[in-house]
Amino acid sequence: MSANANARPRVGLFVTCLVDLYRPSVGFAAVKLLERGGCAVDAPLAQTCCGQPAYNSGDRADTAAIAKQVIEAFEGFDYVVAPSGSCAGMIRHHYPTLFADDGDWARRAADLGAKTFELVSFLTGVCGMTEVEAKLDRTVTYHDSCSGLRELKIKEQPRRLLATVDELELVELPTAETCCGFGGTFCIKYSDVSAEMVRRKSDDIQATGADLLLAGDMGCLLNMAGKLKREGADIQVRHVAEVLAGMTDGPAIGEEG
Repeated sequence: MSANANARPRVGLFVTCLVDLYRPSVGFAAVKLLERGGCAVDAPLAQTCCGQPAYNSGDRADTAAIAKQVIEAFEGFDYVVAPSGSCAGMIRHHYPTLFADDGDWARRAADLGAKTFELVSFLTGVCGMTEVEAKLDRTVTYHDSCSGLRELKIKEQPRRLLATVDELELVELPTAETCCGFGGTFCIKYSDVSAEMVRRKSDDIQATGADLLLAGDMGCLLNMAGKLKREGADIQVRHVAEVLAGMTDGPAIGEEG
């Protein structure tokens, strides 16, 4: 970390709806990693959904109202970090276009977008983190979420940090860049197509021989974990932040505590 202890960057943690409701441990793992990276972290209580479901459904009015809340809650921080490429991509790339013709809001949206990052890319690209203090004797495979990969160019960053986890073996998933079929509202609008996509993804995951699947977005993880469990696959599923933070003692996604 380039910043010294007396000038720690102030990071606003965008927790995300799915982390808040289904996997709070990911939020705590993100805090642990950011603090290891030298940041002062706060999660403002005023935060809400990023507005992506409304945006993807064409509801620009409600999306703008939600986005204004997010901007007001986070614009006072040096950085905004989300354990999700999907939500970070929404704020970074879509807020500026949403308010492109809206005067001062256009400037505020652009400013917030410019300092918003997905967690692992922030740790490696801004904090300069090159290794983590973690150990996990497991064979893992990794799924690249669509928003993280295509909007934010996140591919090598999580693999670079996973390579420093003691005793962890990473086996590449040949279809790591193929959508799992979740896609936010896509899985609702086109449920039959989505179901076939995750079925194929489940087959590919099981063929790797890995006993743990990782990714950086809870939507993808919940979708794939549900399918793997329904098929009786003996493969656990976790958010990559939990492994990098060394927080894997609790139940995996979909397991009872």
